[in-house]
Amino acid sequence: MPEEIKKETIDNETAETKAEEIEIEGADEKNTSEAENTEKEVAAENTAKAETSDEEADDADPADKDEKKGLFKKKKKDKKDEQIEELNDRLKRQMAEFENFRKRTEKEKTQMFDMGAKTIIEKILPVVDNFERGLAAVSEDQKDDPFITGMDKIYKQMMAELDAVGVKPIDCIGQEFDPDFHNAVMQVENDELESGTVAQELQKGYMYKDTVVRHSMVSVVQ
Repeated sequence: MPEEIKKETIDNETAETKAEEIEIEGADEKNTSEAENTEKEVAAENTAKAETSDEEADDADPADKDEKKGLFKKKKKDKKDEQIEELNDRLKRQMAEFENFRKRTEKEKTQMFDMGAKTIIEKILPVVDNFERGLAAVSEDQKDDPFITGMDKIYKQMMAELDAVGVKPIDCIGQEFDPDFHNAVMQVENDELESGTVAQELQKGYMYKDTVVRHSMVSVVQ
């Protein structure tokens, strides 16, 4: 091949290579520019969306805001209601416990009072027995004596006071023998009364309310 033609061919190839390099550099610059433009567009779009969201939040319906606040307050209110219900339940239980304690205390006080009253009555009954024995020993011509009359009035006053506080004598003569109220000390024969019936009262028995203070000392028909 002639050197001129060969040189021309090499120059053409070199030119083509340079052209390709220029095209590649141009494409790279174009791609870089497009990428930068895309990033700018995305950033602008995000900024626009953020501004739109802020505007929508500012332009939101006040009713919706109030509803959200209401729901938040409702949750807080429900928690307070639970605490109130818990406190009310605790208060009711404490009041019930206190009421039971009050009733139990009153019952114990009543029982203690009754025990004390029963002890005093037991000590007074022998005095009542002596009054009855003394008045029973008075003869008919001495019953109008002022001293005897005064003692009889004192005895009746004492029995009235005992009756007012709940002390009553136990009926026994002619009644069927009952060990809960009677204390049999002897047996007698009596054709007029049935067997097991109280024939005679040797010592009067007394009850205080529903409790026997002293059993009646009696004799019972065989």
